[in-house]
Amino acid sequence: MLELKTTQEIAAMRTTGAFIADLLDDLTGMAKPGVNLLDLEDRARHLIAERGAKSCYWDYAPSFGSGPFRNVICLSVNDAVLHGLPHDYLLRDGDVLSMDIAVSIDGWVADSARTVIVGTPRPEDQRLIEATERALEAGIAAARPGNRLGDISAAIGAVAAEYGYLVNTEFGGHGLGRTMHEDPHVPNTGRAGRGLKLQPGLTLALEPWFAQGTDRIVYDADGWTIRSADGSRTAHSEHTIAVTDGDAQILTLQAGL
Repeated sequence: MLELKTTQEIAAMRTTGAFIADLLDDLTGMAKPGVNLLDLEDRARHLIAERGAKSCYWDYAPSFGSGPFRNVICLSVNDAVLHGLPHDYLLRDGDVLSMDIAVSIDGWVADSARTVIVGTPRPEDQRLIEATERALEAGIAAARPGNRLGDISAAIGAVAAEYGYLVNTEFGGHGLGRTMHEDPHVPNTGRAGRGLKLQPGLTLALEPWFAQGTDRIVYDADGWTIRSADGSRTAHSEHTIAVTDGDAQILTLQAGL
């Protein structure tokens, strides 16, 4: 069931989103060669507790995972792209790190992800990240009243095709608000003009993620971490947005942006 949000509720989600943007900026500054993923997890826990926020990941136990998730952030390195469990790993020069986090403040959720290169970048990795960021921008631009959900999916998929990347449709964007996952599901490719008609007040997390060589995925033995099936590198970009009477509002930006 869809729950359209009021102006006041969207403002509350923006407050949560601004905190997430600050948190991801903080962790981006930390992500250097030699830093342990567990240090990033600990820093995220500290910032969440300091703000009085609540992790949406802690104890989360969806059908696609293996038992309750006992971390506050997903940290996925290189060929890992989604749901990466923070573990004892020292970041290396040239690693591609995806960070995905959702929290709740005063009962309202926001969700965001970004991919960064640790140390020395490789052009092919920069291109992959650029593709997810451009796909996210295209999806946001298509999130206008009167358009349909398929217009968002088609816009994201068109950018993937432009860059030559295949698209996995098992995991994509989603609605959110009072909880982290609400209707509708937003695939990262689709047919324009199809699906749910977009209305002001609809809040969505759009999250294009691509691998350099495949659209197939495999799971680690931990039951959570998702990797590209061919071992190629991956990237993931995500914002929480609100559909308005005009352009969509991005809710996971730093305050004032």
